[in-house]
Amino acid sequence: MVLRKYLAEGIGTFWLTFAGCGSAVIAASFPQVGIGLLGVSLAFGLSVLTMAYAIGHISGCHLNPAVTLGLAAGGRFPARDIAPYVISQVIGATLGAATLYAIASGAPGFDLAKGFAANGYDAHSPGGYSLFSAMLAEIVLSMAFLFIIMGATHGDAPVGFAPIAIGFALTLIHLIGIPVTNTSVNPARSTGPALIVGGWAMAQLWLFWVAPIIGGMLGGVIYRIISEKPAAQVTGDAPSRGAGAAAE
Repeated sequence: MVLRKYLAEGIGTFWLTFAGCGSAVIAASFPQVGIGLLGVSLAFGLSVLTMAYAIGHISGCHLNPAVTLGLAAGGRFPARDIAPYVISQVIGATLGAATLYAIASGAPGFDLAKGFAANGYDAHSPGGYSLFSAMLAEIVLSMAFLFIIMGATHGDAPVGFAPIAIGFALTLIHLIGIPVTNTSVNPARSTGPALIVGGWAMAQLWLFWVAPIIGGMLGGVIYRIISEKPAAQVTGDAPSRGAGAAAE
């Protein structure tokens, strides 16, 4: 049944948003034993790695509109499925952020003004990075992410290792990008927390749709150009190499 692919994408994106943003909101600032930037980066990577093995064979485990559009640009995904995949991802991310808020807001001293893992630039960048820096970072990181996904899921790539490569790629991306924008590379992941925070987060959300999609499509096209031969489409209809893939 085709709906199972969309449901899988919603569940997977729920997990990515809840686990990744949850590590930042709940665990990173926990007194004395906070996990810090490295821990948050690993949490995002592990959220994709675990879901890739769980649902990669069902939906391809995109969990990210930029991945879906990047794979389509790279010739790996049918255009007819783009809209339902993106809708499913945004719904999943929104529910993930809402669930996280319901838990996190139960702690004494919880303050939504601290950002709730929302993405931002200028005054709302963790390092105070400008709009230009944030846009360039999101484009380059998203482009690299799609390039790695395309290669890891290629028909000639080692079988069964794609989720590991993709999960560690997302970890590395967060190690680079958290100081700049809190790292998006995923419009759905950005939308969930922005809807909770409102105000500045919603006003700056446009960047975290535009830049990752541009970068993702560039990555898909570039890999398609240099690849020796096309691979199977990354959907739940074809045998999956573990991920289509991913995330934040």
